[in-house]
Amino acid sequence: MTKQITIYTDYVCPYCLLAEHIVEEATQELDVEIKWCPFELRPAPVPTLRVEDPYLPKVWKQSVYPMAERLGVPIKLPAISPQPRTDKAFEVFAMADEQGLGHAFSMRALKAFFQEERDIGNPEVLADLGSEVGLERESVLNALAKGTYRERHREALRHAREDMAITSVPTIVVGKQVFRGVPSQGELRRVLDQTTTEASHNPHQPSPGVAGTTR
Repeated sequence: MTKQITIYTDYVCPYCLLAEHIVEEATQELDVEIKWCPFELRPAPVPTLRVEDPYLPKVWKQSVYPMAERLGVPIKLPAISPQPRTDKAFEVFAMADEQGLGHAFSMRALKAFFQEERDIGNPEVLADLGSEVGLERESVLNALAKGTYRERHREALRHAREDMAITSVPTIVVGKQVFRGVPSQGELRRVLDQTTTEASHNPHQPSPGVAGTTR
């Protein structure tokens, strides 16, 4: 029976890439559907983070890099400053998700930013990433220019904030269990073994993960 994992994410959150590694490891040999949902940590007009400020280097040194080393996940603090907004990337995600490519695009966007230092706020870069997972490059550019998926993204943000009360990423929902942050592989696997097929739309029993990015 298919189980569902819902991941609320922002593509500029390094913990989201690390959490996906945990998800991948915990779901081996299981029939699992991974559903991604956007949550912008700093939507306009909130300023995005700058590498020159002390916050990012400190968090990466104390938390991100040690966790990545333990998990064996290659990752680096991108030099792009200020960090890109992710609304355009999530519009492309909406397009990809419509075609059954949402998981592939989310993984590609996270790796492009944190492993290749590509500017995922740039429409040309996003069109390239979209084409790599199976989207038509010009269609991506046209959709971004016209705002074809803008309203769908706004509704997804409303759902995350109002319906699900998301305040940080990654937030991972499995059935009635909610992990706020990066869960351990053992915790996630135990919940997967216990839960039934569909994730709750009314999460409770919040379980703090190891780390996560908040506002």
